[in-house]
Amino acid sequence: MSDPPSWRGYLRRLWHRMRDTGAAPPADKAPGGGSAGGSPAPPAAGGPSGRPAVAPAQTDTAVRPAPAAPPPRAPYARRRDDPAPQLPPPAPHEPPAAAPPSSARRDAPRPRPVTLALQGGGSHGAFTWGVLDRLLEDPSLEFTAASGTSAGAMNAAVLATGLARGGRSAAREALREFWLDIAKAGAAMAPLAPRAGTGARPGSLAFALPALPGYQWLNSVLRTLSPYDFNPLNLNPLRDVAVRHIDEDALRDGPIRVFITATAVHSGQARVFSGADLSLDAMLASACLPFLFKAVEIDGEPYWDGGYSGNPALYPLIQDAPDADMVLVRINPLRHSGTPRRSSEIMDRVSEITFNAGLLGELKSIAFVAQCLRAKGLDAEGVLPRLHMVADDVGLAPFQASTKLVTDREFLERLHGLGRKAAGRFLSRHGDQIGQQSSLDIETDLLGMRRGAGRAAAASQKASRRA
Repeated sequence: MSDPPSWRGYLRRLWHRMRDTGAAPPADKAPGGGSAGGSPAPPAAGGPSGRPAVAPAQTDTAVRPAPAAPPPRAPYARRRDDPAPQLPPPAPHEPPAAAPPSSARRDAPRPRPVTLALQGGGSHGAFTWGVLDRLLEDPSLEFTAASGTSAGAMNAAVLATGLARGGRSAAREALREFWLDIAKAGAAMAPLAPRAGTGARPGSLAFALPALPGYQWLNSVLRTLSPYDFNPLNLNPLRDVAVRHIDEDALRDGPIRVFITATAVHSGQARVFSGADLSLDAMLASACLPFLFKAVEIDGEPYWDGGYSGNPALYPLIQDAPDADMVLVRINPLRHSGTPRRSSEIMDRVSEITFNAGLLGELKSIAFVAQCLRAKGLDAEGVLPRLHMVADDVGLAPFQASTKLVTDREFLERLHGLGRKAAGRFLSRHGDQIGQQSSLDIETDLLGMRRGAGRAAAASQKASRRA
């Protein structure tokens, strides 16, 4: 390896200084000895300090040889006041030396495995679109599995399709194209919802379907009729959109594992479709609202929307990857201020409670297991996943449950923006906790329980039994 330019310049200047004082042989001398004429030169005597003594000057000028011309200075042999050295470029046949890997590249952390639990909620699933759009921008997160219901199932399926086709950028584009296609087909999905260009704005009263003329009457009529009466051909515009944007092969054997929940009509139990059982029919079954569409039959079994039994189902993710971090994207509010009085408001709140029941049941089970482990002095690491949640109850509060049928593009893009901001806040506040610890405390954040209250209640019951 050659010396750095600074060392080469220093040694070259030292050699010139020694040559000028006579302590070094001139340029026409051989490195090891005599002059060109063959007479050997006596060795220079050293002084007390060990430095070479200066040779005495010649008195006979007639025989003094002419001083040799100094050799040309190399471009890198510079003095203190010379400009910075310019190293010669490498020869054409010598490729430039590869730069060593940077410390940032050597020390780059490995991607952290994350599973996704995506809640359903009609067009409010565009909020989840925004969350996924932001999370896909973070290269430190590696999605390994996704469990979804209804709109969450659609988001999971489109995400898997995009990742299979071209990675993160393709997944972001696939989600965008899917939801913009939903906006185009929205006239058939929600004929009463206001369309773009009508002067209505997201969040205004015009976007609340109960405020539209005739909504109360039409809602009552739809409650008395079934889709087998007013939709005998079973027309479902969502099927056409799903066909255009979901690849069944990517669901069954793609880069992430997909779990889709639907509700079996006969048993009322949740069925989780995965692996070879995944299909477009499973997607539509998970999003089948029984007041709007006929039940979707799969292998002779009718299915309704999965929100009635698991919104979304968490246990498949726990069984599949108990050591991964689970990120729950919640779009249905847990609490509701005020008491509903109008029939439409009552039905909306009943729908919210019903579609949260399955999720809260599973979260209570997880909290109970965690309490039992703590009571035994055991660590839940590897048994229960580290839980995180992305939600925005304040941002979604202006939109009533009935707006889940609104598919106007402006409305969907606003929900997308709310989702991106919510995911950004989550990453800035809790991103460092992924892979380390849970940022969601089920007992205090969701169930309103005080930590230790369960153990105190159990101890109290035990004491009463002893008494």
